[in-house]
Amino acid sequence: MERRELLRLLASAGALPLFAPLARAAGTADATGGDNWQAQFEAASAPWKTGFATPANDLPLTRATVRGRFPDAVAGTLFRVGPAGHDMGGERYHHWFDGDGMVHRFVIDGADVRHQGRYVATPKRVAEVRAGRRLYETFGTMPPGGESPTSADSINVANTSVLPLQGEVLALWEGGSATRIDARTLDTLGVKTWRADLAGMPFSAHPKVDPDGTVWNFGVSSGQGLLALYEIAPEGTLRRAAVVPVADMPMVHDFAVTERHLVFLMPPLVYDNKRKEAGSTFLDAHVWRPELGMRALVVDKHDWERRQMLELPAGFLFHVGNAWEEDTPRGTLIHVDYVRSDNTDSVFISNREVMRARRVRGADPHLTVATLNLGTGKATQVALAQEAEFPRIDPRRVGLRHRQVVHATQIRPDLPGFGAVARTDVETGRSQRFSYGTQAIVEEHVFVPDGKKPGWVLGTAFDFGRQKTVLSCFAADHLAAGPVAQATLPYALPLGLHGAFVPA
Repeated sequence: MERRELLRLLASAGALPLFAPLARAAGTADATGGDNWQAQFEAASAPWKTGFATPANDLPLTRATVRGRFPDAVAGTLFRVGPAGHDMGGERYHHWFDGDGMVHRFVIDGADVRHQGRYVATPKRVAEVRAGRRLYETFGTMPPGGESPTSADSINVANTSVLPLQGEVLALWEGGSATRIDARTLDTLGVKTWRADLAGMPFSAHPKVDPDGTVWNFGVSSGQGLLALYEIAPEGTLRRAAVVPVADMPMVHDFAVTERHLVFLMPPLVYDNKRKEAGSTFLDAHVWRPELGMRALVVDKHDWERRQMLELPAGFLFHVGNAWEEDTPRGTLIHVDYVRSDNTDSVFISNREVMRARRVRGADPHLTVATLNLGTGKATQVALAQEAEFPRIDPRRVGLRHRQVVHATQIRPDLPGFGAVARTDVETGRSQRFSYGTQAIVEEHVFVPDGKKPGWVLGTAFDFGRQKTVLSCFAADHLAAGPVAQATLPYALPLGLHGAFVPA
């Protein structure tokens, strides 16, 4: 089928490329049984539940207490985003990923660190705040009396990641448009439309930026079995967009790029239209089909019609670290590291139960390195010892050979999330880590380059013992020695997802 025709199909699939179709009548009981999750959350005694509480308002620019001095290379702004609006009108969402997005900026200048947080004023949030209640279905919740959404962007929560681009920050979600944010004020500027005929198309939360500044991204249209592809020039203009068909469309959250290829690891968590038509949430419309294995779709960067599918053992993933390729007598090899779990407990159970302040442990995710042989069509993988999530690398090495991955680690049986940050050599498996202690939950940490020096690791953690959020900076080659500087906010932020650093 011609690309033009595929684009037409995706655009005309209506307004709901991700959540279509809806057959649920307004007012129907939700799929989780109608429990009073808000009351359960309020009654829970877990000291970490503040990380999943709802800030009543935006957070004004506030100066942190700083210990030490942040290096000159870290002068700039760390932007972060995550789910924050978890309840409204006495009703609480039933999944962490449902919450309205709040975008944060940490302005760093030596011994001075200031923080500001603002809800992203998406059409969904504006309408629901005005109504004083939840109006629409989300990823994992059907609120009572909810209305059928009119478009994907009418239910866009802009809560997953950020992409700094041409002086703005794009707040990203899985199923609809990117949302433009003013980098200086965090004002919401409206949706980003790359081209008029692409308005409302899914633009995913994990774009990759080549060393030359080219931005690559994708979007999933689950109901139509289509994968959208984007190439964006460094100056922020769209170069190309097309869609390709994918049978048994899975939940795909992240991908990787190499010098010549786009790489999609597709877990066997497959979208089922019939379940959605019967009234399931978008999440519950997915079925675990391990017989499909983990499919690896490799797409030529220059010719999107050249595609190859390889297979790995069945497993689930959210995030990919990096990929790189080498030409050998056996063919082109692509090496890709990602965070693999044996099953889907994290998305179906763990990240639901935290909305009731319950800790339910799922399968432990581990850093895993896969090798895809494009010559033989065979794929292999090796799991490393490190428990891991939120993998990040030196941004200058995207798509190129790398060794070091920064990630969260140290799973605690009594806490959600992780307790330490680590830097692991994916070739040798050697790893160093810093533990934040028994009363902290670690968020994503990013790598900040510093010329030819080893660089820095920068990230946040929720100290629930003090009910405060801390921002820490580590020397990348001496991570275990602890932070060289740390800024403590006078309050706790809701636990978030992803971020990006922009130098001053």
